[in-house]
Amino acid sequence: MEQTRLNAYHIMWLFVFFDLPVTSKKERRQATRFRKDLMKDGFSMMQFSVYIRHCASRESAEVHLKRVKDFVPEKGQVSILAVTDKQYGSIANYWGKKDDPLPEGPKQLEMF
Repeated sequence: MEQTRLNAYHIMWLFVFFDLPVTSKKERRQATRFRKDLMKDGFSMMQFSVYIRHCASRESAEVHLKRVKDFVPEKGQVSILAVTDKQYGSIANYWGKKDDPLPEGPKQLEMF
């Protein structure tokens, strides 16, 4: 029995970038269907039009890449990028400060 050792050069990450038209009701439906299909296939939203999925191997990544190709709507642009876990390890993410959802209310007054 051959044992496969996991390493950062065999584990893959798939990025799906897309820009889909949403001007008509049909286009909105197709865009929504595309996003839902991505999530059913194990992708997570990284940004509004960027979804990401971890794949344990290059072969697994190829399977999911083919599935995404089948999901693509008739209009718009979809790009797929596969990177190794080692490459993904050098990503730099930055988040700005979030606005408080509710303004701070008045402080309770204390009487002495």
